[in-house]
Amino acid sequence: MEANVFIIIAIGVASLFGLWIIFYFIPVGLWFTALLSGVRISLLQLVFMRWRKVPPQIIVRSMISATKAGLTVNRDELEAHYLAGGNVVSVINALISADKANIELDFKTATAIDLAGRDVLEAVQMSVNPKVIDTPPVTAVAKDGIQLVSKARVTVRANIKQLVGGAGEETVLARVGEGVVSSIGSADSHKSVLENPDSISRVVLDKGLDSGTAFEILSIDIADIDIGKNIGAVLQMDQANADKNIAQAKAEERRAMAVAVEQEMKAKAQEARAKVILAEVEIPLAMADSFRSGNLGIMDYYKFKNIQADTQMRESIAEPSQTRTKTKPDKGNE
Repeated sequence: MEANVFIIIAIGVASLFGLWIIFYFIPVGLWFTALLSGVRISLLQLVFMRWRKVPPQIIVRSMISATKAGLTVNRDELEAHYLAGGNVVSVINALISADKANIELDFKTATAIDLAGRDVLEAVQMSVNPKVIDTPPVTAVAKDGIQLVSKARVTVRANIKQLVGGAGEETVLARVGEGVVSSIGSADSHKSVLENPDSISRVVLDKGLDSGTAFEILSIDIADIDIGKNIGAVLQMDQANADKNIAQAKAEERRAMAVAVEQEMKAKAQEARAKVILAEVEIPLAMADSFRSGNLGIMDYYKFKNIQADTQMRESIAEPSQTRTKTKPDKGNE
C-alpha cells in the first residue's frame, strides 16, 4: 500500500515537472497574449527563441508595445539587437516616444545609438525637453588687465543624427568656456562686459560651437560675472621688480669692479712705497761711499742734516692740527 502511494506521488511530481518543462519551452500563455494583441507569431518561433537564448517575454512584449503604438517592427531585428547586447525595451520605448513627438527616428538609427553606449530613450526625451548645463567658473582677462570670473548656463537638446560619433557634454562645455574667454579677452574694458553680458552670449553663439557634437545649443545665458584680480597691475609690478633687480645686479657689478680697481691701485701704491724705501736704503750707503772717496766732508754732512731738520719742521707746521693730533704718539707708548 505504501509502495503504491509512493509511486503515485512520484508520478504526480514527474507530471508536474513535465508540464513545467512543456510550458517553459512552449509559452502558450505568451503566445495567446500576443494573438489577442494583434501580434502574429507562431509557437514554434517562441520555442526557437528559447533555444537561441533569447527571452520570448522581452521580444513579444516589445512587439506588443510597438504594435499598440502603431509601429511596425521585425522580430528578427529585435532578436538580432538583443543578441548584439542591446536594450530592446529601451529602443522600442524610444521609437514610441519619438513617433509621438514627431521626431524622425528609425529602428536602425535607434539600435545604432543604443549599441554605441548612449541611452536612446534619454536622448529622445532630451530632444523633447532641452537640458540645462551649468558651466564651471571661467576666468578671463579683459584688455584693461582686469580679471573676470563668469558662469554660464547652456541650454541644449539632443541631436539624434549626431548621437553616433558626436562629442559629449564635456566638449560642449570646453568650447563654451573657450568662447567666453575669447569674448572677454577681446573687450577693451571690463566695464563694457559688466554692462552688456549678453554680448558674450551673442559672440559665443555665432561661433557654431555645437558643430560635430551630439547636442544642439539653443541658448547661452551668462548667469554671473565677478571681478577678480587686477592682472595688469600685478604684471606691471612684477616687471618693475624685475627691472629693479636687474639694475641692482648691474650696480653691484660696477661696485665690485670699482673695488677691484681700488685694490689694484692700493697694490700699486704699496709697490711704489717699497721702491721708495729701497731707494732710501741706498742713501746711507752712497753717503758712506762718498765719505770714503772724499767727495763728501763732515761740514757738508752737517749742512745736509740741518736742511733735512728744517724741512721736517716746515712740513709739520704746514700739516693741519687734526692730522698732527692723530700722528702724535701716545705718552704711554713713548
